[in-house]
Amino acid sequence: MRHPCHFLSHRRWLICLAVLPIGAGFVNSTLDGFPFFWLPSEASAMSTPDTEFYLFVGTYTSGGSEGIYVYRFNAETGKLTYANKAAGIQNPSYLCIEPRTKYLYAVNENSRSGGVSAFSIDLKTGGLTFLNQQSTQGGAPCYVSVDRESRWVFAANYSGRNACVFPVESDGKLAPASDVVQHTGSGADPRRQEGPHPHAIVLDPADRFVFVPDLGLDKIMIYQFDRAQGKLVPNTPPFVQTEPASGPRHFVFHPNGRWAYSIQELDNTIIAYSYDSTTGALTKIQTVPALPADFKGTSYCADIHVSPDGKFLYGSNRGHNSIVVYQIDPNTGHLDYVGHESTQGKTPRNFALDPTGQFLLAANQDSGTVATFRRDAHTGRLEFTGTLTEIPMPVCLKFIPASNEPASSAAKSLE
Repeated sequence: MRHPCHFLSHRRWLICLAVLPIGAGFVNSTLDGFPFFWLPSEASAMSTPDTEFYLFVGTYTSGGSEGIYVYRFNAETGKLTYANKAAGIQNPSYLCIEPRTKYLYAVNENSRSGGVSAFSIDLKTGGLTFLNQQSTQGGAPCYVSVDRESRWVFAANYSGRNACVFPVESDGKLAPASDVVQHTGSGADPRRQEGPHPHAIVLDPADRFVFVPDLGLDKIMIYQFDRAQGKLVPNTPPFVQTEPASGPRHFVFHPNGRWAYSIQELDNTIIAYSYDSTTGALTKIQTVPALPADFKGTSYCADIHVSPDGKFLYGSNRGHNSIVVYQIDPNTGHLDYVGHESTQGKTPRNFALDPTGQFLLAANQDSGTVATFRRDAHTGRLEFTGTLTEIPMPVCLKFIPASNEPASSAAKSLE
């Protein structure tokens, strides 16, 4: 079934999930000459007996939030059990976890002087130990990511109007920024696009190119990454242009590395791109709406993810308070409309699919809840499980494998 507004005129038209099931690993492979990391499919993930994961929840520390909250997640039942928290951290709104799952990095989204904080992870308790913090040299950092070798951390400053790179030391701490790239210019909307607003920073699967969706410029900036020096080098082409006043916000690659998708905050659209891994170029192949055709209210897109099996794409709508579902054509990367599902709360700023692909969890920022949905692997549709977990001001959700210690034992160790 196609969405009634499936085809839009070309004149109209975005961490956060770093996951592996316990006992599984990345497989280094190639597809059409393109190196990529393969995430286990839902079928293979379900075949492992290991079903316990940690869910780390980044928040805004207003309205009762204390910092980063940690829950154990059971991928058989979809149940969340409180495990731990790291208190006293200011606005850890966005998180990333390096591939070895030894360290977590969180932005400190302060409007004037932002930072990135480093933590070590105790896999038996989910506990976080603060290591250090570095300035992002700009205000309101809203996104953080890490390369696949755990050597470099990247951050985007929304109000600071820049993107920066940090070397990772051997103990997981961050060294001062090795590079800060300032964006310039403005967009078509004088209220929201008076200047640059980088909103994400994403590496391609080979860590060769870095993509920075800039909401204020209607551009996805493209950089070559100098791994030896930790520098962002303007690429040729240096960006891909989106439609005026579209506001690109988040950006994600398909598991096969041949396609990428961006979600636009201001005009509520999703763009599908083909990706040239040799040049870093993005070529638009389709634009689809994130909202229903008959919706008349105010809404802004936020987050975007592709299911682990690569078959479906999901995007969040703040205002309509929903997750839109699209099926991905396995031959072309095109999107076919499946449906919308209410997030059972207000302002779903971020959401995540669990590592097995069986569940989707949505963080409802303004209602202070995380809603759990079961995902149909064949249709992509979501079914609310009835579980709403109260967490103050949830913003970002990240999964990692938990230890084999039972959740009850881990909980006792916190007392």
